Amino acid sequence: MSSFVIEGNCRLKGEITPQGAKNEALEVICATLLTADKVLVHNVPDILDVNTLIELLREMNVKVERLHDNSYSFQADDVDLNYLQTDQFIRKCAALRGAVMIAGPLAARFGKAVIPRPGGDKIGRRRLDTHFAGIQKLGASVNYCGQRGIYTLESRRLKGSYMLLDEASVTGTANILMASSLADGTTTIYNAACEPYIQQLCSMLNKMGARITGIGSNLLNIEGVESLRGTEHSILPDMVEVGSFIGMAAMTESDITIKNTAYDRLGIIPEAFRRLGITVEKHGDDIHIPPHDHYEIETFFDGSIMTIADAPWPGLTPDLLSVLLVVATQAAGSVLIHQKMFESRLFFVDKLIDMGAQIILCDPHRATVIGLGKRFPLRGATMTSPDIRAGIALLIAAMSADGTSRIHNIEQIDRGYQDIDKRLNHIGARITRL
Repeated sequence: MSSFVIEGNCRLKGEITPQGAKNEALEVICATLLTADKVLVHNVPDILDVNTLIELLREMNVKVERLHDNSYSFQADDVDLNYLQTDQFIRKCAALRGAVMIAGPLAARFGKAVIPRPGGDKIGRRRLDTHFAGIQKLGASVNYCGQRGIYTLESRRLKGSYMLLDEASVTGTANILMASSLADGTTTIYNAACEPYIQQLCSMLNKMGARITGIGSNLLNIEGVESLRGTEHSILPDMVEVGSFIGMAAMTESDITIKNTAYDRLGIIPEAFRRLGITVEKHGDDIHIPPHDHYEIETFFDGSIMTIADAPWPGLTPDLLSVLLVVATQAAGSVLIHQKMFESRLFFVDKLIDMGAQIILCDPHRATVIGLGKRFPLRGATMTSPDIRAGIALLIAAMSADGTSRIHNIEQIDRGYQDIDKRLNHIGARITRL
């Protein structure tokens, strides 16, 4: 297990560029299984989750070539379906939740897919019903083997269908989209997720020859085609990393410019930080965060306490609530953080309380943060990262704290943030990897 040692109370200055979007990368890499032609993907983040998926495809006999630092070519013209039955595949696939998105492409193109119960962040129940119910609507059978912990999907030929999803699952929508692009007839997905990741996947599939309309809305129509061709696709900057850098700059009183953010695709993320009193300046496609020696949380118009809650897009992504919570600890004022989607994601706040933050954990979904306005800075502590987003929030807290902190299990942070210690040290942080 690796660790970070962080010297706190350190101000940063300079420019930083966000990596490619992790969630989009997992979707579009799985989509390369839909065609035997070569697919080029650019701006691929060099992070643990994405690298694990690429390695998994290699072991499935997909031809993968790294063209340069962040560009790859994929060609799935000789997929080894027998490998799906091996214990090695089950172990590797189970370690990565995003690998569930190979199910739709495999079922659509080859008529069979095997998926183990997935791993990933320990942030509460994350069911797969939306994935399997949607693919079943297209005509596939789904069977579960409890002894091996695997799901098997089989179909001679998928057929288009109307479906109303019971939740606007991003990965579920992606899986059904990919499967229905090769199905007979037309598929209608209502209550579809419409995050930028899904919009990007739809655009990529259309360039491959799919016929998808309604992109950007929660009502998608997919007219199935016989086959898809190769294409070239560039991944958006990671909006969660952009938000993480905004919060980090404010907490550490730093002067940071975040480059090439695809600002118009960030939705309400900049406004969410402005509600905490943070100055977010748009300069073209860049964001500048000036030094903050003070920032104050807004109240609602009637003076009641501000509530910040996650919601399906175009609402606030749940992946940033951990960062917003830690940033609020050093603001002036109070805020209620309501994490609606995952019941265990707020449990890391006990570590912030140990650092001196004033937080009341109301229940598994809600925490009230009483901002101290930097009158009482956080103090260094030894912590363990429970998941990707809590990990980056703890790193931000440690960078702003008095004294030295240590964060264990940083593999969780590495799953979602590329060379985060090197990139931050380049602009003035003092982070040592052990």
